[in-house]
Amino acid sequence: MAGVIMVNGSPNAASRLNGIVSHVRRRLALGGHAADEIRVADLPAQDLVLGRSDNPEIREAVGRVERADAVIFASPVYKASYTGLLKLFLDVLPQHILADKWVAPVFMGGTIAHLLAVEFAFKPVAAALGARRFAPSVYAVDVQVTRAERNGDVQFDLDDELKKRLDAMLDELVRELEAPVPSRSRA
Repeated sequence: MAGVIMVNGSPNAASRLNGIVSHVRRRLALGGHAADEIRVADLPAQDLVLGRSDNPEIREAVGRVERADAVIFASPVYKASYTGLLKLFLDVLPQHILADKWVAPVFMGGTIAHLLAVEFAFKPVAAALGARRFAPSVYAVDVQVTRAERNGDVQFDLDDELKKRLDAMLDELVRELEAPVPSRSRA
């Protein structure tokens, strides 16, 4: 069973992005895959800003990324890029931490105009961290996730089209994680 870690770069605890993260975690759990989450906003902010990767909480979060078989990076898009909070976390990760891992970006913005933030802002940084295997990216628009309070709890509803794209990405990611690793023959 492959381990998947979700890195949630939203600074807002009530973000609609949390509805997407919850859907992904539930869907992975249904397939028998552990889906852990790192909420970057819960890590010590000053240590992130100063790049102190020796802080025990940050070291532990980095260790969770190291142990994962796949990393799903989730972030709202502000001003045509993922959050500065996510960038601070990416900056404390070791140089080749994403080598030999599947990486799946799941971003959300106010309009479709920022769709290319995945390709032009996120993927180059992920590649600098060793990422070479990307699952399909999912970009959602705010209106695809509704937030409602029911019985004192915040609940999120995703539209069908978004669910379909998330599920297709997860199906492909799980297929890749479960595929046998080809052995290298020696010449």
